[in-house]
Amino acid sequence: MDQHLNQTYAAIADPTRRAILMRLAQGEARVTDIAEPFAMSLNAVSKHVRVLERAGLVRRHVKGRDHYLALDAEPLRAASAWIDTYRQFWEERLDALESFLQQQSQEPKQ
Repeated sequence: MDQHLNQTYAAIADPTRRAILMRLAQGEARVTDIAEPFAMSLNAVSKHVRVLERAGLVRRHVKGRDHYLALDAEPLRAASAWIDTYRQFWEERLDALESFLQQQSQEPKQ
């Protein structure tokens, strides 16, 4: 797995960071607005934002004294593609199990 994918999974592993991404999916927001619903300091939220920025999931721009954040969901595409590989694996296994169980239920009992 490459470093970008590792950073993406590490970033979305935390529920606070996932909540930040869900909020940013609604549109750009100031850091202070993002921090408002959390029972933690602005500094703590800023640390979470920096993890998201390093993973490439959040972009920041500054207007005057305000820092605005925007979602960049592109890294999630690679994460989703990696998971999809395993989804196909498990779907094939589950289909085989279903076929086996159907075959077993149709065979006469001894």
